Amino acid sequence: MKIGKLPNSLLDKIIIEPVNSNAPNRDEVLLKPSIGEDCSALDLGGDICIMSTDPITGAVKDIGKLAVHININDIVSGGGEPVGIMLTALLPPSITEDEISEIIKDLYTEANKLNVAILGGHTEITDAVTKPVINCTAIGKCKRLISTGGSQPGDWVIMTKTAGLEGTAIFAKDKQKLLKNKISMDTIKKAEGFSEHLSVMKEGLIGARYNAHAMHDVTEGGILGACWELAESAGLGIEIYEENIPIAAETAEICSVLGVDPLRLISSGSMLIVCENTDILKALEEENIKAAVIGRITDKGRYIIRNGDKVPLNEPDSDELYKVHG
Repeated sequence: MKIGKLPNSLLDKIIIEPVNSNAPNRDEVLLKPSIGEDCSALDLGGDICIMSTDPITGAVKDIGKLAVHININDIVSGGGEPVGIMLTALLPPSITEDEISEIIKDLYTEANKLNVAILGGHTEITDAVTKPVINCTAIGKCKRLISTGGSQPGDWVIMTKTAGLEGTAIFAKDKQKLLKNKISMDTIKKAEGFSEHLSVMKEGLIGARYNAHAMHDVTEGGILGACWELAESAGLGIEIYEENIPIAAETAEICSVLGVDPLRLISSGSMLIVCENTDILKALEEENIKAAVIGRITDKGRYIIRNGDKVPLNEPDSDELYKVHG
């Protein structure tokens, strides 16, 4: 199989459908597994408890920082306030004490910035991995759950920041040998700085305040993959205006050199916010969050509008991140 997330059709067939069809009927469960949903949710008699889990497997540097933000972003996308995270660290035998300490320092430093507690977990040295793998489970609470599948026909699709944000930072840090003779170090250093913009906490809180119908953070599969998941989760169509999708100059240059598509490159730090109107744009601007209207939810059909033509928006494939070796 290809490296990366399972294709959504296969994920649904061999994992989600069997899990859901064989699950016990629990009244506490508000949100069951489905394509594109960032979180699960439980009603425990007061606040809604929301949870999400994700590993970091495609990066080496900044793995602790990525692990915190990628998981907390899911909680925020569900309209929640993050409370804590639990983590599992699977580390190769070649790792040193100093390298472990650096990963842990990154974890608690980033968690503290977000007022999130590290609740515990598991750390293990294993020859089952050749580089560190960090998996986090994030826990939060909310009064109103915002699901990925809450879109309605006619809603506007708003994107924050730029396409390929996380992938650009990973390439700049982990693939410098491939880049340094073809791109200026100034561009590489600027791209490395993209890792400082991986949180969607601010825009998520704004989206909740403006009664967003749906929110979805942009991870593997990039912005086009996230748009497909948004529509799939709602059982609706979508039209994406390709020319409206913002791409940073550094991302465009790095992706061109490496031969990857920035629109299908992992992009944590960017969020899709689906609203009935575009009033939220002013609020985002006031918080210095760049945002653009990139599409609209429709009754059926999933398309990219490219140079005036309608091109089918296909199910996301393996992320572009995994196509680069060396």
